[in-house]
Amino acid sequence: MINSPINQLISVPAGEINLSGEFIIPVNSQSLVIFSHGSGSSRFSTRNNFVARELHKQGIGTFLFDLLTKEEDMNYANRFNIELLSERLIVVTKYIRLLPAVSGLKIGYFGASTGAASALRAAAALPDIIDAVVSRGGRPDLAINIADKVKAPTLLIVGEKDYDVIEMNETAYQKLQCKKKMEIVPDATHLFEEPGTLEKAASLAADWFSAHLKLKEEKLVNY
Repeated sequence: MINSPINQLISVPAGEINLSGEFIIPVNSQSLVIFSHGSGSSRFSTRNNFVARELHKQGIGTFLFDLLTKEEDMNYANRFNIELLSERLIVVTKYIRLLPAVSGLKIGYFGASTGAASALRAAAALPDIIDAVVSRGGRPDLAINIADKVKAPTLLIVGEKDYDVIEMNETAYQKLQCKKKMEIVPDATHLFEEPGTLEKAASLAADWFSAHLKLKEEKLVNY
């Protein structure tokens, strides 16, 4: 458990490149959520940052980072290279969990759009590390081949008017064998731009993480 707030930019080594990210952990936090953004987005995503702020209000720490460097992002194909993005997420997760401030905290993933696929793939690869996953307007169908290997409780959030993505999520939902739930946000389209819809999605995510990223009392560690 964190006794003083942490807010800093860090650089995570990933092979020959470094990935920049913002690390925020509120006082008394028991958990950390790592964000995996969608194609063409970055750690500066206004929607993901909004969700992050809502998680902070619940005492949940966050790490928002760039899955690709600026140069890599200029290659459009990289944005949909789920294998590459998943590998990056795994590398970052392993690095982050070794930081002194993160030791003892439970870890979850929040994935948006294609970022949801990389979050599910990474969660399947790290079953002993990842304790919860939330997808917002995600493409879990892009990870459907490993969906049955995901052990972490998974929440799929989709907009009511995001018709094609609802179908994709329903297909992936049937493949998931973990504790799972699918929430349809009324009146929302893919980007949750309608009044109150992003707030609803953020609230659902915060509730899911709060329920599944709590530490047992005997495992609490003070710093």
